[in-house]
Amino acid sequence: FGADGMVPYIKELQAIDIAVSVYPNAGLPNVMGDYDETPETMVEKLLPMIASGKVNIVGGCCGTTPEHISAIAKETKKYTPRLIPGAILQMTLAGLESLVVSRERNFLNIGERCNVAGSRKFLRLIKEKNIAEAIEIARTQIENGAQVIDINMDDSMLDAKEEMVKFLQSIASEPDIARVPIMIDSSDWSVIEVGLKYIQGHPIVNSISLKEGETKFIEKAQFIKEMGASVVVMAFDEYGQADTFERKIEICGRAYNILTEIVGLNGCDIIFDPNILAVATGIAEHDNYAFDFIKAVEWIKNNLPGAKVSGGVSNLSFSFRGNNYVREAMHALFLYHAIAAGMDMAIVNATAIMPVDEIPEDLRNAIEDVLFNRTPFATDNLVSIAEQIKVKSEEKDKLQQQQNTVLSPIDELEQMILKGRTDGFDVLLPIVMQEMLSAVKIIDGPLMRGINKVGVMFGEGKMFLPQVVKSARAMKVAVEWLTPYIETEKSSNNVSAGKMVIATVKGDVHDIGKNIVNVIMHCNGYEVIDLGVMVPAEDIINTAITENADIIALSGLITPSLDEMCNVARLMNDKGLSVPLLIGGATTSQIHTAVKIAPCYSGPVVYVRDAAMIPGVIQQFINEETRLSEIEKLKVEQEIIRKKYIADNDKLDISEARKYKFPYGSHDVVIPNNKGITDVNISVREARDYINWRAFFSTWKLDASFATIARLQGCDHCKAQWLASIPQENRMKAAEAMQLWKDAERALNYLQRITGDLCARVAIVSAGSVDENIVYTHEGVDYVLPCGRQLQRNEHGFCLSIADYIKPVE
Repeated sequence: FGADGMVPYIKELQAIDIAVSVYPNAGLPNVMGDYDETPETMVEKLLPMIASGKVNIVGGCCGTTPEHISAIAKETKKYTPRLIPGAILQMTLAGLESLVVSRERNFLNIGERCNVAGSRKFLRLIKEKNIAEAIEIARTQIENGAQVIDINMDDSMLDAKEEMVKFLQSIASEPDIARVPIMIDSSDWSVIEVGLKYIQGHPIVNSISLKEGETKFIEKAQFIKEMGASVVVMAFDEYGQADTFERKIEICGRAYNILTEIVGLNGCDIIFDPNILAVATGIAEHDNYAFDFIKAVEWIKNNLPGAKVSGGVSNLSFSFRGNNYVREAMHALFLYHAIAAGMDMAIVNATAIMPVDEIPEDLRNAIEDVLFNRTPFATDNLVSIAEQIKVKSEEKDKLQQQQNTVLSPIDELEQMILKGRTDGFDVLLPIVMQEMLSAVKIIDGPLMRGINKVGVMFGEGKMFLPQVVKSARAMKVAVEWLTPYIETEKSSNNVSAGKMVIATVKGDVHDIGKNIVNVIMHCNGYEVIDLGVMVPAEDIINTAITENADIIALSGLITPSLDEMCNVARLMNDKGLSVPLLIGGATTSQIHTAVKIAPCYSGPVVYVRDAAMIPGVIQQFINEETRLSEIEKLKVEQEIIRKKYIADNDKLDISEARKYKFPYGSHDVVIPNNKGITDVNISVREARDYINWRAFFSTWKLDASFATIARLQGCDHCKAQWLASIPQENRMKAAEAMQLWKDAERALNYLQRITGDLCARVAIVSAGSVDENIVYTHEGVDYVLPCGRQLQRNEHGFCLSIADYIKPVE
């Protein structure tokens, strides 16, 4: 957010022992990726914070130039920085690579399969001393989307300390495993002590609690701090496990105060596990367990600065063991709502996350009735549906078999890619090969149709990244099986799946998105030549020509990348290339691609928003049957975008715009009876009732209908019901709206707290205008209020400014 929007948050932080670094952009980027904030206006917005004495470090991020920094530096010399050092409120974990768990980061998956208590296969491998295969379990979890690996050796027949050390030493020599952070998991403190000595980076300890009293809790926490780890705190104390909302927040609040005030841990290194307990057990006292957990998550995020929340999701569905379908549906819906409340991470099997929109409506409603304890009959209803599912499982299996026999082998292969299944490929692929007689046609046909659907569902939020990766790896297995046939077809027919040259452009070192593209394209049978980062345009073009590439793909994350992409496009044109040029990365956009990059190159320039969509896009532009029509369609679409952009951005220079200011004319100025400061008889508490929440949400580009959430203030149950009532396709936006409203409520609560809910005050002063500025004097101090001016003439021919309606200074 802008510099002026930071002020209330910095005031909130002033009592906390942390350093405050203000590092804003020069405003928000416009549709072209440019920044409109000048050095003068940026300094003006930063000045209240610089002068407040509440800031340690001031700088500039995107859009700032040496002139911006020079102007900021000049102003900061006049003031003293805040003198309290400390740490930033964000969790930073590390294996060989760092992993920042910030407010903006998506949900963190903690791999659960390297746990002897939770995986029979892993336990067997450890008992058999088969470390090599046990390591593969860790590797597979990472490939399937786990960002942290949980390791637990607690078994009565194992020497847990010995096995923990052996396994940690083994994975340390596997870079693709050692790169991710480790969660060392044990109920035996001695195992945690020895394990921490064999882990580099910044791990997580799972777990400690207050159940043995404060003395032992503090001793363990101090050791964990000295070893440079974050810690999971279970919601237990001397009186047992926290099962109600009140007990959860009591224990978590008490533990947080001890850890931050006595031990000296940063809030961001504390992860609370408020206990996910089984629901739908038939015991009335258990009916509120899930809802209490979700409420506790929200309380922790609002009241314990920096703290994260995790949990073991499998406990939730213990009542339905043996019915995996119902259990996975419960886990998916619980995660959906807990994440919306602020849950940061969970120990889960990333490959078993069920898309929530695949859950039948009746089952979904029954599960949500249980999770939020919406009716007295919620448990009975879910048990009834679960029993029906179990009773009919054999019939469903038979029906599935019948459907599989009804589906043609080609269609069945497409469905297997969509679901990420590989079982049966060895039987199915030879049959499809017999029918289609070409490995390349199989890739272009059912395999590509399946992966294209995955891309569409991912773009619509109906699939998560681990599921995309799962489908991509199924694609890879199929392509590997087909590779010998592809090679034969290449030699006989000179046919290939395609070759892509991909690079992060010069001046940019980011390659996360590019790496995902790499995996997906390889899995789709393409040869990918990855030139890395900071690649000059000449190297990209020369490689593409030398390798006879079918596609060139450019990636970039920062704004300067946009200009460099134009340079690459111009050079491609100069060299006479005609292959498709794909554009992707955080700063890129459809508008910028159409307006700035496409005119530089005579061939197709295609903006691709998500990596999962690339295979489908490429096929449209290299397939001989669709290539010409797709290029023509693209050119027409981009021309429409360019014309609209020009029409919308035909702006005047400020000096020219002033010629069309609204004429003030001659008006009698009414002098108010009461000048100076006037108390308005309305408090912050009363003012809440007059806030136009529809306008508020519209300003943040959210549907104004979400304003109904503001009427549910104070009722967590109502809020949960409201979110559950939103149509599936709008749930993510609704969760965003709920979070935005909560942020607004926190700001109002803060204002109410620091003012003691005093009434508002209005200063009525004499003012005049100079161009776009309102100028006034108050208590002997001169003030300038910049208002801005429209740079396009409106339907009446004016370029308006609010200052036009204030009498000009004579």
